[in-house]
Formats: sequence, structure tokens, C-alpha cells
Amino acid sequence: MKRLHFVALALWAIGGAAMAAEIKVLSAGAVEPGLVRLAEAFRRETGQEVKIQFGTAPQLAKRLADGEAADILIAPPAVVDEQVKSGKVVADGRVVVGRVGVGVTVRAGVPDPNIATVDALKQALLGADSVVYNRASSGIYLEQLFEKLGIAEQLKAKTTRYANGAQVLEHVIKGRGNEIGFGAITEIKLFAPKGLRFVGPLPAAVQNYTTYVAGVMVRAPAANAALEFVRYLGTPAARAAFATAGID
Repeated sequence: MKRLHFVALALWAIGGAAMAAEIKVLSAGAVEPGLVRLAEAFRRETGQEVKIQFGTAPQLAKRLADGEAADILIAPPAVVDEQVKSGKVVADGRVVVGRVGVGVTVRAGVPDPNIATVDALKQALLGADSVVYNRASSGIYLEQLFEKLGIAEQLKAKTTRYANGAQVLEHVIKGRGNEIGFGAITEIKLFAPKGLRFVGPLPAAVQNYTTYVAGVMVRAPAANAALEFVRYLGTPAARAAFATAGID
């Protein structure tokens, strides 16, 4: 009886530890809509909890540089490659989550600007009261685009920039006048119920996509579960879920 009791206690302890295991993910915010749904689906299928913390690529890199522990990193390839070089992300087994384009947004109730062509976009920006975008990867691209279009100097005085997409979109929701905002298409759609309208993607000729990949951290506390989740993100079902969320 004592042996059976000991075995029962051991099995209970092992089961409790497995149930307590939690996968911690540091992720770029652009993939939030699809990733949150897949984390919940993964929990239902496996019983493993997935805790996701979102941030911009620079914010994620800083957190890792400061020594923060995590199981998985989801970020643009250049960011993940840098973490591989620094010995923090496993080089093998990375999975491409998808790519996200840049979209244009305005406050709900404001007329849509004409962005059907590059020239129309240019004129819409010159005629706007203010322009808002971030300092992350999409914001860096927009800064370069406006330089190429020859309107950077004209936009400078009426441009507001924030560290991340969420701050940009919150600004536009509370804004006034004829204001044009930019952000990841997925994030704009996520904020739409709060008072935004998705005008559309950048014209195809100047569209920019940011690709996101998932990799397991070298010292992942829940390494086996993390690898399982990364593999799950590469399944056909997961790709279909990402596509539904606007992540190509």
C-alpha cells in the first residue's frame, strides 16, 4: 500500500508540474490577432498554457539584452538572426509565421483619403492636417518612402511618431481634423472597433511587407513545449488561421 501511495503521489507531482508549465513568448505586435487565437487552440489541444508579451522589435531586443528569460521569440528575421549570433536563440527549427503589410487608417467618421495610387497617396499626405506613424520597422520604411517621394520636409512639421503601433492608433482614435495614420494592417484591424477605419493597404508599387519568424530560446525554461508550439505555428491549420487574421 505504501508503495502504491508513493507512486500515486509521484504521478500527481509529475502531472501537476506538467500542468503548471507555461510557455512564455516575446512577440512583435503585428502578428497578435492570429497568434492569440492559435495560442488558445494550442492550449485546448495540448493543455499547455501560452503567455504572450508583445512589443516592437527594438523593445524585444532590449528586453533580451537586459537578460529577460523567455521560451520563444517571434520577430523579423534580422532581429532573430541577431539573437542567434548572440547565443540566445536556437539556430535550427525556426518557423516563418507570415508577413504583414503597411496600411492606412483614419478616425471613424472622417472621409477616406484617396490612396489608390502613389501620386494620390502623396497628395493625400500633403493635404492632411497631421500624419502619424511609429519608429519601428514599418515607420523606418515610411520615413524612407517619404524621402523618395520628395515630401519628407513638407511632412516634418505635422508628423507625430510613437515607439509602437498601438500608441499610433490610440493617437488617431483621439485625434482631430484630417489626420492620416499608418500601421501594420493587422493592428489597424484589431483597433477598428475602438474608433478607427482601415482605409486600405499602401499602393502595391510602394507596399512593404515585414516577415516574422518564430524561434526557440537557447535557455528556454519550457524548451520541449516551446519547440512543440513553434512546430504548431508552421502547420497548415496555423497558416490558415494566420491568413484569416491578415497575415500572409
